Amino acid sequence: MGKLERHATIADVAALAGVSVGTASKALNGRGSLREETRMRVREAARQLSFEVNAGARNLHSGRTYTVGMITTDTIGRFSIPVLMGAEDALGAGQMSVFLCDGRDDPIREQYHVKTLLSRRVDGIIVTGRRTQARAPISVGLPVVYAFISSTDPDDCSVVPDETGGARKAVEHLMAIGRTRIAHVTGPEHHHSARVRAQAVADRLAEAGLSVAGPPLFGAWSEIWGRQAVGMLLAGGTSFDAVFCGSDQIARGVADALRAVGRRVPEDVALVGFDNWDVMTRGCQPPLTSVDMNLEGLGRTAAEMLLAAINGTPSPGRHARPCHLVVRESSTVPLGPEARV
Repeated sequence: MGKLERHATIADVAALAGVSVGTASKALNGRGSLREETRMRVREAARQLSFEVNAGARNLHSGRTYTVGMITTDTIGRFSIPVLMGAEDALGAGQMSVFLCDGRDDPIREQYHVKTLLSRRVDGIIVTGRRTQARAPISVGLPVVYAFISSTDPDDCSVVPDETGGARKAVEHLMAIGRTRIAHVTGPEHHHSARVRAQAVADRLAEAGLSVAGPPLFGAWSEIWGRQAVGMLLAGGTSFDAVFCGSDQIARGVADALRAVGRRVPEDVALVGFDNWDVMTRGCQPPLTSVDMNLEGLGRTAAEMLLAAINGTPSPGRHARPCHLVVRESSTVPLGPEARV
């Protein structure tokens, strides 16, 4: 029976590099004031010996665990998964791990997750969800950043999409292709995003001397509501040559209903959605122009701000990030690959 393989120790690394054990430890953990040549010599010795820094020992020295918690209320992950992916992109460079917890809009469940994350001594927490309206803050003694959603406390750091700017871009695009009778179909009136987007539509049209074709139609975030809304527009005798929808699901229902009554998209009615959810935009007939909130970008920015806060440089307040418009065949026939505005 052969001998068990012996793993290299910090003493072995120090001996090969010709330095003390303390110096080797400082060089590998990024601590202390050492010459760069010394650090490089120690790291090369560690590489030759296949020595890996013990994460537990590193954490004891730094007081950090290099972990971050993420709490979400978005059970299906439509919004939180892209935010998580963006956050991991930013945190990965610092070799930090993310614990994802689903609060499911249950305060008790959320408090349980908070306690669990604190027991794991995470360095900070990102809070996200499926809605953009402000929520009550999470009170913990460590940095917290809100992503996609925001905190009701103005001193908290919140990174949110500029929904008003995104809706204005949609209306400006429709006007640019010559549409002047623009209807608006969106989600529940009590929903923050529905109200914000509807107000942006009305304001931008008013600036151009126009008004919404018919009253804004508030309903559900669903294809069924999109089909019903078209029936209401037609039954009310509303004249419209474009429809801007508050979500891609609504827009897909609108497209189906327009096709069923012989209205061509985009020749008779141009159509724009919101969210740029590829399942909906590419499944729509024709493919759907939509506003993209850049959720991964929000996640990256939130993670970068959390890292800065962990390192002693917080960024309090509400930080709005721009949306962009992805143009597809439902509003114009593209000359090349998908255009972004």
